[in-house]
Amino acid sequence: MSEEASRFCGGCGTELAPGLLNCPACHRLVHAERLKRLAAEAELLESQGDVAGALVPWRQALELLPPGTRQSQTLGTRVAELSKRIEGGATAIPAGPAPGSRWARWLAPLGAAGLLLWKVKFVLVFALTKLKLLLLGLTKASTVFSMFLSFGVYWTAWGWRFALGFVAAMYVHEMGHVAALSALGIRASAPMFVPGLGAFVRMDQYPQSPREDARVGLAGPLWGLGASLALHGVYLWSGGAIWAALAHVSAWLNLFNLLPVWQLDGGRGFRALSRHQRFVVAGAMAIAWALTHESLLMILALVGGVRAWSGEAPSDGDQRTLFEWLLLIAGLAPLCAVAVARG
Repeated sequence: MSEEASRFCGGCGTELAPGLLNCPACHRLVHAERLKRLAAEAELLESQGDVAGALVPWRQALELLPPGTRQSQTLGTRVAELSKRIEGGATAIPAGPAPGSRWARWLAPLGAAGLLLWKVKFVLVFALTKLKLLLLGLTKASTVFSMFLSFGVYWTAWGWRFALGFVAAMYVHEMGHVAALSALGIRASAPMFVPGLGAFVRMDQYPQSPREDARVGLAGPLWGLGASLALHGVYLWSGGAIWAALAHVSAWLNLFNLLPVWQLDGGRGFRALSRHQRFVVAGAMAIAWALTHESLLMILALVGGVRAWSGEAPSDGDQRTLFEWLLLIAGLAPLCAVAVARG
């Protein structure tokens, strides 16, 4: 539909104000034809087994439906169902090759060793997929240019080696968000760096539920935890103090992002937790502070306790989100303490 044609209702000819999603006179959907094309595209992708790909046009269609209508609610439910299907597929590790498959015929004589080889193959494919995604972000000129500017700013303050590791750690964190958004079929930009302030990913669409928001929010710190562990592993192998310093700073920054306020990653991750689960997370933060004496953890515990005590919370919290919270606290807190002690 052209811009000129979209100014008038296709059913009754009423002139339409910009931004309207249905005609105020006859209630016909303004973008009815585009909705049909998006639905056909989504159903085709679903029939081909591409659930993540199908979510993209379904989310686009949801933006063209008036909020609160029956169609919007029905499509919102479908998007939520597909999102859960992706989550189940992403977390499931295959028990072994399908009977009768080429891999099954080759590995069957090896017994347990063959099953182990199959799982190793799955892990390698998974790792290569993540590596491909990491490299994909570096193909965007805006990302590379803003990274270079940030690198220059940090170089003047800390030297080029620390600046390079610092920017790389931030990049991995942001690509965690990109990976989660991509898996959920949510359009988003590549990471953009702001010298001296950090980096961000701009979303063209938004998660449809607190559970989805938590997945996207906590994905950054989870990938950041992986980067921090890798940096600390290099320190243990090489003994170079700069690696210990980078591991500490990376862990601290990811821990800071877990503050459960505003649009920080922790604020988004808290939305999917019940009141009881929030108290559990706040308690874990307090225990981590008592063990490591990292002052940031005390602030996290206090803010988490306030958020658990006040405000709205879902009655049935998300168990996976709770597990991710506890994993992040258990992984990042010791990294801060160990890196400071040895660095």
